Amino acid sequence: MRAGDAITRPDDVGSESVSVLLPLPIHALYDYLVPEDVHVFPGSYVMVPLGGRSVLGVVWGAPLGDVAPEKMKAILEVKPAPPLSAVMRDFVEWVARYTVNSPGAVLRMVLRVSEALDPPRPRLAYRRAGDLPPRMTPARQRVVDLLDDGPPLEKADIVREAGVGSSVIKGLVDAGTVEIVELPAAPRLALPDPDAQGPVLSDDQAVAADDLTAQVKTGGFATTLLEGVTGSGKTEVYFEAVAEALRHDKQVLVLLPEIALSAQFLRRFAERFGAEPVVWHSDVPRKKRRDAWRAVSDGSARVVVGARSALFLPFAKLGLIVVDEEHDGSFKQEDGVCYNARDMAVVRGRLEDLPVILCSATPSMETLVNVELGRYGGLTLAERHGGAALPDVAAVDMRSAGTARGHWLSPPLVDAIQTALDAGEQGLLFLNRRGYAPLTLCRTCGHRFACPNCSAWLVEHRHFGRLQCHHCGFSGPVPESCPACGSTDSLVACGPGVERLLEEVEQCFPDCRTEVMSSDTLAGPDVAQELIARFEAREIDLLIGTQVAAKGHHFPMLTVVGVIDADLGLEGGDLRAMERTWQLLHQVAGRAGRAEHPGRVLLQTYDPENPVLAALVSGDRDGFLGYLKEQRRAAGMPPFGRLAGIILSGTREGDVRDLARELARHGPRGDGIQTLGPAPAPLSLLRGRYRWRLLVHARRDVDLQGAIRAWLKPVKLRGTMRLQVDIDPYSFL
Repeated sequence: MRAGDAITRPDDVGSESVSVLLPLPIHALYDYLVPEDVHVFPGSYVMVPLGGRSVLGVVWGAPLGDVAPEKMKAILEVKPAPPLSAVMRDFVEWVARYTVNSPGAVLRMVLRVSEALDPPRPRLAYRRAGDLPPRMTPARQRVVDLLDDGPPLEKADIVREAGVGSSVIKGLVDAGTVEIVELPAAPRLALPDPDAQGPVLSDDQAVAADDLTAQVKTGGFATTLLEGVTGSGKTEVYFEAVAEALRHDKQVLVLLPEIALSAQFLRRFAERFGAEPVVWHSDVPRKKRRDAWRAVSDGSARVVVGARSALFLPFAKLGLIVVDEEHDGSFKQEDGVCYNARDMAVVRGRLEDLPVILCSATPSMETLVNVELGRYGGLTLAERHGGAALPDVAAVDMRSAGTARGHWLSPPLVDAIQTALDAGEQGLLFLNRRGYAPLTLCRTCGHRFACPNCSAWLVEHRHFGRLQCHHCGFSGPVPESCPACGSTDSLVACGPGVERLLEEVEQCFPDCRTEVMSSDTLAGPDVAQELIARFEAREIDLLIGTQVAAKGHHFPMLTVVGVIDADLGLEGGDLRAMERTWQLLHQVAGRAGRAEHPGRVLLQTYDPENPVLAALVSGDRDGFLGYLKEQRRAAGMPPFGRLAGIILSGTREGDVRDLARELARHGPRGDGIQTLGPAPAPLSLLRGRYRWRLLVHARRDVDLQGAIRAWLKPVKLRGTMRLQVDIDPYSFL
């Protein structure tokens, strides 16, 4: 079976053998015998032998019949978990066909926490039982005193409360002083209360909320864009739809782009519904993810808030999907199976026959066109909630601003920040560059510090005294001399990052309490939550942030936003460069003036006439989007045409180049489809692998996936060579 081929999956399963899909990037189902005393159903999770090991798989249907029964191996074990639903199996196949991948590669995303299929381990606790041992120590006495005063405790609690090691507890158990008991299963999750009192909605919010709740109440598939200016209360509106789903005993999935930084959202949810949602993202400890997977599959997890991978959780009774900040590039998975969670959320909604809400202040071009064509519904919130005004946006022309050499804060921006600080208000400086400087070079010989594994410059992180690659993670200490010419005191940092900007801020505003907010300084969700709480409590006057500071935060006293380099995202000529820059700057500008204090936004630019900057200053959203739309339509680019990226990589540059050129000679060409390239990728070396790209451009009525499957079917990859297909590419690196 080739990537994307349909799988025949009859409803009934033979009593003697079945076909099983394995979560491996292979293009086949495997037939296995069913032991006489074993019962399986379509969707059952089973352990089966493969080669010399046992592998987890899912019963997919009747046997293919291409292996003689006497040569078949038998199923080893059936996992005690609810079977994977027929809709979810359809979803796995659909995603595989669309992304030109094997169904097994998609199934692997469903089974990422395989231990969740086993029964939960019993909870063991310790309680006081017998006499004291002959030899008592202070540590043993602390444990005995602790257990004498209360109920049985788990080992981790005793270690923490008594300040002892686990060997002390073991010694008391061996002596008979303490005994092990089994505790009941962990308490069930607290249920969100759909009828808890929420905030009073404005008239516009109430109209939008009524529309969304009616969709949930009626049921059936529908996709609706909830568009609203920053601060218009979109979250509270779709919370009403969440409440309606809960009233109908349905589960809800809310996808967020930066789940690890969404402390404010989680708090707002708990305040609204009286209980926290289940959280799903890569920073959640594996044990909690195991428990979450189980709770999703048995229906006890009523609301899940997660990153894009949450889309592949096996919900028992899903009734609503919300994609917040639907335009965000974080929803695009670019490793392994390349997919856009926003688009796949709509597909899952259609297969599950349920409503999907796409929410954004700056919707993607694809979504806007779908609304115009009537494929999606549209609801708009045109005003900020509570009467707050949109911020005043102005461009600062850096060609005439008079900034001193080696400085990046213009006089108008310095004055605006000082005015806000004098009034007891807060400010945000936005620069989408991590570290101290994006490039370090030797002023004597011109040597530039590059990553040995990637075609990228090393970024200086002065706080850690290291040069680091943000693509592969390579890092090393900043040398005292140039490795090329040996000159000392000749290394110079070129350009600013947020750490370098911090130095200038401390010079300009010595009494200002300042913090940096970037992925380098946020070691996890707890650290992010603590920083946000400090800013909300006004323990920080000025925040210097990358794009993690631009998304969804509500700070009532934040009145001034300064964008240090508004031209940064426009570099590179990317298809979506203008759209992404407009979205990002619009979002960061929207952090200002969200309460009763008016906001100001200053965009430092060397190109104030650029359509993106002009649109932000004038507020002409419709004119700018119309301009972008016509550009895309004229070129036949998405959403008016289709693209697919083909990325070849390997450890030998010549082999990658030769295969890319061979592929290009046979690439799809004809009426409505053409193959462009090959060419070295902009990041031509990444993590030690050389990379070449091809691009397939097609009209919307062309079967792009079919053409790619036919083209790549005879390709045989050898050695370290890899080939990746990216349907609807978001990044072109």
